[in-house]
Amino acid sequence: MAKPRIVIIGAGMAGLAAANKLYTSSNDLFELFVVEGGTRIGGRINTSEFYGDRVEMGATWIHGIKGSPVHQIAQQINALQGSDKPWECMDGLLDEPKTIAEGGFELNGSMIEPISTLFKNLMDFAQGNEASKWCSMSCRLRNKSVGSFLRKGLDVYWDSSKDREELKGYGKWSRELLEEAIFAMYENTQRTYTSAGDLFSLDYEAESEYRMFPGEEITIGNGYSSIIEYLASVLPRDVIQLDRKVAKIEWDRCDSRPVKIHFLDGSFVVADHVIVTVSLGVLKAGICNASGLFSPPLPSFKTDAISRLGYGVVNKLFLRLNGNRKPEELPSLQMVFHRSDSELRHKKIPWWMRRTASLSPIYNNASVFLSWFAGKEALELERLSNEEIINAVTTTVSSLLSKPHNEIMSDSNSNGFEVSFVDVLKSKWGSDPLFLGSYSYVAVGSSGADFDTMAEPLPTDVYHHRPLQILFAGEATHRTHYSTTHGAYFSGIREANRLLQHYHCVGV
Repeated sequence: MAKPRIVIIGAGMAGLAAANKLYTSSNDLFELFVVEGGTRIGGRINTSEFYGDRVEMGATWIHGIKGSPVHQIAQQINALQGSDKPWECMDGLLDEPKTIAEGGFELNGSMIEPISTLFKNLMDFAQGNEASKWCSMSCRLRNKSVGSFLRKGLDVYWDSSKDREELKGYGKWSRELLEEAIFAMYENTQRTYTSAGDLFSLDYEAESEYRMFPGEEITIGNGYSSIIEYLASVLPRDVIQLDRKVAKIEWDRCDSRPVKIHFLDGSFVVADHVIVTVSLGVLKAGICNASGLFSPPLPSFKTDAISRLGYGVVNKLFLRLNGNRKPEELPSLQMVFHRSDSELRHKKIPWWMRRTASLSPIYNNASVFLSWFAGKEALELERLSNEEIINAVTTTVSSLLSKPHNEIMSDSNSNGFEVSFVDVLKSKWGSDPLFLGSYSYVAVGSSGADFDTMAEPLPTDVYHHRPLQILFAGEATHRTHYSTTHGAYFSGIREANRLLQHYHCVGV
């Protein structure tokens, strides 16, 4: 009798977690394949190298070490402390960054801390961590966005702190303009955490469902790809097939194996079960295309959830510092900008630079610096040439670190600090057809229940004579750990267990 054939689409964290679990727990019960559209395994995990430093183009952090399966694996394989080369450990963040407002004004703690504390308290409350005076405000904002909640909180703060002295010594910055710009800096950081290009599109009610593991957030010395390589290492060599781009998935066929996967090269494979681990971005594109990724099309309850959930773009920009500056001369920066439409802005700082919050060395005294971009500016970054990026960042950082200008609109940089970069490395998750973005979020109009819907297998009839034809895994199928590698891992294990239980495998 033929073994049940399981095909996993995607060799990222979810796909390889599922494959690893199925292979190690089934006593060779299944015929197992992992088909990957790219030329490497890992998906949105992609460890690379830049001028001898190990860097992460995608997933970077273990978000809390207590209870994280990623941390457990990293400990097990001794991957946490890299030894062969410097890595993106971000220990430079342990030092207090310099916070510089446009025009060259360094901000002290008395200016930053009230707004920093306000923003943290607001986000803590939105995430369900703390009750406070924001309760009555949140009740008035039910079913609204995180962005509207945050801005209402800023208004309440201003209303409660009227009649303060106006600022002196900050050029044309007024107190309120500067406080709003500092607040916007924290909003920009939050956008990279969530992938929401605009926090006004991030659902407020669902924010409290998201769960973080306790403990510190750390990076992996041997690279995030070491986790992927470990998961794949137990699989026989012929299980993972690279450069196999899926064109269509037929399901519910009247055949001995009900699923047929067609590839772009014209080949196909039939299967009893398929675990689909492609990104939410690919699923969104797959249900919008006239031809469609699935035949028959997915049921409306599934496509509605795919359409409602948010899926954004976050990109990383690495820059190599010119050798005419010692790395220790350029501090870790938090950058406070005028709005893109402000008459007070420095005209040569482009709009997309105004939407990033920081520039930091990837480790203490590194020559490689990192900035994060989300939303429209992340897509703009993908479009720009290396030369355009270098010129823009050089202009921005040199302007910020120059002595304060009498005229903030001055485009000259004659007041001091010149810094330049010689090379860049950037991620391009938005334009990569295998991903079409970075990770999911709960958009206004959707809810955490949509993640549960994403995870439901097809066909839905539990009495169907050929059940579990299409199963779904990936970070966008986990209700409380979406957007994370550990959420993807949990989802892969969940779907593997679903099949193992179906076949009554012992010890699942």
